[in-house]
Amino acid sequence: MKQIIEISGRECLFYTEGEKPKALLIQTLGAQERGSIDDEVKMIREMAGVSFVMAAFAIGDWEAELTPWHDPAVSKRQDVGKHAFDTLDYITKSLIPYLKEQFGTLPVVLGGYSLGGLFARWSASKADCFEAVAAVSPSLWIDAWCGFSDAHDVYARYVYLSLGNREEHTRNKAIAQVGNNVRWEHEHLKQILGPDHTTLEWNMGNHFVDGALRTAKGFAWCIDKIIYSPEK
Repeated sequence: MKQIIEISGRECLFYTEGEKPKALLIQTLGAQERGSIDDEVKMIREMAGVSFVMAAFAIGDWEAELTPWHDPAVSKRQDVGKHAFDTLDYITKSLIPYLKEQFGTLPVVLGGYSLGGLFARWSASKADCFEAVAAVSPSLWIDAWCGFSDAHDVYARYVYLSLGNREEHTRNKAIAQVGNNVRWEHEHLKQILGPDHTTLEWNMGNHFVDGALRTAKGFAWCIDKIIYSPEK
């Protein structure tokens, strides 16, 4: 079942897949995801095989609302890098309370693609309400990412990373660092979370290939971990 609901001034697409959901999935919804989110939810259902709720909330300004700090390589606009905390506050103070009121206390998974993936991974070090995060083709090429990651704890128990095998092959020198930074991040997460609590999945193609499928795979991995992990 799909619904469109406004929560605290933001449009949210809600998908209720089956009865007695096992997890609450939250995703950043930009213009690029709107045309594929229906198919993505179907793929998550097929891959995960369990009931869940997906809440995809609208992002009006992709760069400004998701970039955690200023980097001219992301945008020369001075407001970019100042509003990620506002987005995170919306999730933690408005969206999650609404979801819990409707569906009860369930594990929460935050996921996103590109800058949404960067935001998801950054959020895992800023809020303790996410059981898992899916950072799909994340923009970890942002300046000083590795230093930030090394200096901050990760509150999520599980972190999914993925990247296309052509994403680092670009003439843009900043973006070309994404392969090295994602590899470093994966090794770093293995050390602090444990090798069974993180993964790095390589996909075929560049950054603009199969975004919905890649995101579905990330959410499905997180659901599998939080439901079927022997630690639960």
